[in-house]
Amino acid sequence: MNIAVSPTAETPSRAQVQWSRRWESELQLTDHAELAEFFRKSYGPTGAFNAQPFEGHRSWAGARPEVRIIGYDAQGVAAHLGLLRRFIKIGGVDLLVAELGLYAVRPDLEGLGISHAMRVTYPMLHELGVPFGFGTVRPALAKHMTRLVARQGLATLMSGIRVRSTHPDVYPNLSPIRIEDVIVVVFPVGCSMGEWPAGTIIDRNGPEL
Repeated sequence: MNIAVSPTAETPSRAQVQWSRRWESELQLTDHAELAEFFRKSYGPTGAFNAQPFEGHRSWAGARPEVRIIGYDAQGVAAHLGLLRRFIKIGGVDLLVAELGLYAVRPDLEGLGISHAMRVTYPMLHELGVPFGFGTVRPALAKHMTRLVARQGLATLMSGIRVRSTHPDVYPNLSPIRIEDVIVVVFPVGCSMGEWPAGTIIDRNGPEL
């Protein structure tokens, strides 16, 4: 599925993007190499450690996506969002969600309004047949996510929740479990927010996407 996103008033024509839905088994070696380079350039400015997982042709950081929403422009990959269906546990309740992660926009497009086009992902959540979309972000990104999805009525942001995950690899000098205080982003898809289980701890039972 390809979606053409028209530029907004504040977005120059060079930011026009063609959106593509790519299942993981459809990606070729050249796709992984291109995405890995994109992630290194996108995450590198936030710290060398954040770009480290994408060395070589590796195009994922923790868990591997099931499907990707990728935006392309004349220069190549412009934006990316990964999705993975999984069960999380909240207050003893197992809940099927589509986790969203690996969100990035190419540095030269930051501030041009292109991030709002990530809303093209929302119809995909309905196609996956999940009750909720789920993601987590650092507290510093709360304002950004509020502009991107909360004000549009697409998602609810929740604070005061700890999320327990595993590291993608096991290290002899490091606990295999990571517990974080983060902002939880919930997209009601097949269910309403009133059906989201109550609880202050979420178990991913796996690594973050």
